[in-house]
Amino acid sequence: MLKCFDVFWVSDFHAQGALFYFLLLIFLFLMYDYFNGKLVFKAPTHVILDVAGIGYHIHISLTTYSLIKDQENCKLFVSFQVREDAQTLYGFATEGERQLFNHLISVSGIGPNTGRMMLSSISPEEIQAAIINGQVQIIQKIKGIGPKSAQRLILELQDKLKKQGPDALMPLPIAKQSIPEEALTALVMLGFGKPQAEKVLNSLVSSDASLSVEALIKAALKRL
Repeated sequence: MLKCFDVFWVSDFHAQGALFYFLLLIFLFLMYDYFNGKLVFKAPTHVILDVAGIGYHIHISLTTYSLIKDQENCKLFVSFQVREDAQTLYGFATEGERQLFNHLISVSGIGPNTGRMMLSSISPEEIQAAIINGQVQIIQKIKGIGPKSAQRLILELQDKLKKQGPDALMPLPIAKQSIPEEALTALVMLGFGKPQAEKVLNSLVSSDASLSVEALIKAALKRL
C-alpha cells in the first residue's frame, strides 16, 4: 500500500513540475514594454511601482533614480530577466538606457547586475562613447569589469553601437512625426544606421513624395 502511495506521489510531483514549466514558458512569452504607475517606494537601487493595484518590485540604476527621484508617478521601460532561482524586473527611465542595458548583458560574462552596475557608475552616453572609441581604461574602472571584460564589450558591441549612431540613446519623439520621420524611426529600430537610412529615405521621397509609411519602409529595405 505504501509503495503504491509512493508511486502516486512521484507521478504527481512530475505532473506539477511539468505544469510549472509550461506556465513559466507562457509567462516568458508575455512581452512587457513598460509599466506606468505610482511610485510607492523608491531607493537608488529599486522602486515599488503600483500599477492598477499591483506593486511591482523593479531594480533600477542610479541613472534612472536621478531622473525619477522627485516624481510621484512615472513610466519605466522594463527588461524581464529569468534565471533558475529568480525572475527579476529591471526598469529604466528611458528607452535608450534599456536598449544599452540589453546590449551590455548580451555580452558573455556580463549579467544583469553587472549591467546595472555599469549604468550606475557612469552615464549611458559615457558607456556608449567609451565602447565606440575603444576606451578600455574607462570601462575597466567600473567595479566588476576587468581588462578582459572591457575588451570583450568593445569587441562585441563597438560595431553595433556605431551602426546605431549617436542618437541611439535619445528617447523617441512623442510629437506627431512626418511620414519620412516615422519611416526613419522604424528603420533605426530595426537596426539600420540613422545616417544611411536617412540618405536612402531622402532619395526615395525626392522621387515620390506621395509614398505611405509602409511603402517608404519597404522601398528603403530594398536599398539598405
